[in-house]
Amino acid sequence: MIKIESMELIGSPIYVEQLKLGEIKGIIIDPEKWKLTHLQVELTKEAAKEILGANSAMRNRLAITALKKGSACCTEKGVIIKVSKDQLNIYLRPE
Repeated sequence: MIKIESMELIGSPIYVEQLKLGEIKGIIIDPEKWKLTHLQVELTKEAAKEILGANSAMRNRLAITALKKGSACCTEKGVIIKVSKDQLNIYLRPE
């Protein structure tokens, strides 16, 4: 079992395919189930434009179901998303 401290995630870069999506700014937990549900992600301007058609950087909630499972999600490079760029808008919600 791999243990990752929440503070290790905060500030980590997050990638989809070869695109740097942005940086993790926080985590969101379902208080009734005590389960991590989303990551708060500050999208780069480039990622916001390419994925959402937005003209500026923005903060979004990313469902953790978009991440690779186990140790594959968290690498020395950063956090890796398993879904394609084309599918990513399904997993993102504006803050």
